Amino acid sequence: MTPLRLYRHEWFHNIRGDLMSGVLVALALIPEAIGFSAIAGVDPKLGLFGSFAIACVSAVVGGRPGMISAATAATAVLMVTLVKEHGLQYLFAATILMGVLQIGAGFLRLHRLMRFVSRSVITGFVNALAILIFLAQLPELIDVPPATYAMVAAGLAIIYLLPLATRTVPAPLIAIAALTAVAWGFGMDLRTVGDLGELPSSLPMLALPDLPLTFETLRIIFPFSLALAAVGLLESLLTTQIVDDMTETQGDRHRECFGQGASNIAAALIGGMGGCAMIGQSVINVGAGGRGRLSTFVAGAFLLFLILVLDDIVRIIPMAALVAVMIMVSIGTFSWRSILELRSNPLPSSVVMLATVVTVVATHDLAKGVIVGVLLSGVFFAGKVSRLISITREGDRYVVRGQVFFASTETFLRGFDFVEVPPQVTIDLHHAHLWDISSIGALDKAVLRLRRAGAEVTVEGLNEASATMVERFAAHDKPMAEAPAAPH
Repeated sequence: MTPLRLYRHEWFHNIRGDLMSGVLVALALIPEAIGFSAIAGVDPKLGLFGSFAIACVSAVVGGRPGMISAATAATAVLMVTLVKEHGLQYLFAATILMGVLQIGAGFLRLHRLMRFVSRSVITGFVNALAILIFLAQLPELIDVPPATYAMVAAGLAIIYLLPLATRTVPAPLIAIAALTAVAWGFGMDLRTVGDLGELPSSLPMLALPDLPLTFETLRIIFPFSLALAAVGLLESLLTTQIVDDMTETQGDRHRECFGQGASNIAAALIGGMGGCAMIGQSVINVGAGGRGRLSTFVAGAFLLFLILVLDDIVRIIPMAALVAVMIMVSIGTFSWRSILELRSNPLPSSVVMLATVVTVVATHDLAKGVIVGVLLSGVFFAGKVSRLISITREGDRYVVRGQVFFASTETFLRGFDFVEVPPQVTIDLHHAHLWDISSIGALDKAVLRLRRAGAEVTVEGLNEASATMVERFAAHDKPMAEAPAAPH
């Protein structure tokens, strides 16, 4: 399939499903965009306009069809200090620079770093996000009229039971419409979307940030832009992987870096806040049948239509209906199988998953959780590989098997006898690989100690990569290598 035909297929192969799911996602985006605006300390219209721009632009230029990108909590929390200390114009400038940095990451192909994120980290990321989505609904369930609980229960019943009868229209969309009609028809005193904040009444305007183009401006915004770009790409690329798994298709992570960058630049230029991919909304979209770029575009476009044209209807939507949808998303997002696998999976994998969950839930920062998970994965992996080394002595020959690197150098040195040393010693590295300067240093130490004990040492069997490392960094084959080490 040619690139042009593939692109057309991504837009139009699932028109009905994409239209339905896009409408549902747009409805679910409204309270989240308003809530994220509150987190960042800005007017609700920034979150709403930002979500519109990010969704529509990412639909056109992003790399993962069916994934929803918009204003998010992960980026909103990083904006608070900038807005409070410097104001909105600096936020817009920082968001533009954020997009530029993300496009730069695309050129540098930094998406390849995702290969170091293990399955355990991704599972922990998903589970933590499911918990956060559920916790975010609790304020709507505390100190509320009893009717709220009945409405939430009714919404969940519709969401889970209606698909048993028909899947023509997404059940969450029916739940929102039905509960809105009941609440309005019976004049129920319930908290509604209109209670969250004032909706915008006019189209966004295109404008550049009103700031001087000076080094001082760059000095202020660059740290925020860098953090926003890193967190936004991290969450977007992880969500790409999750949507890949859900749809059994493959997104283009390289292109997604450009798509996220362009989306954030567009958001800032119309007076919106930046964002990234949203796993919760992406789960809603895929679960409702959304698969193509059209679903993401409809979500953004219909969001703008809702807040500008159908605002009177949007204001009366009971929050109980949207809470029911988000609880459904939380339940569907959580990997329940991972709980059962805690006993059967290797202990390091379970520790990594749980550490990721605990860190994210404790800090409400997805990036910190992923970083902790990746670091723990690296430590456990290094420990595992460091044990995959053995040294056997066959007379005057030491045969080394396995990987020699910073974590296995101690085991490497313990394999030699530096007390009873024969006149001739051969270190056989045919079945080993030297990975770093720590391994070269360990080889130096072994050779020099054997020589000082009176042995003539021969190193043989180096593969090409190891030989290059030895030639560049080893000391044992250089002049003066026989000299005793200088006292410290």
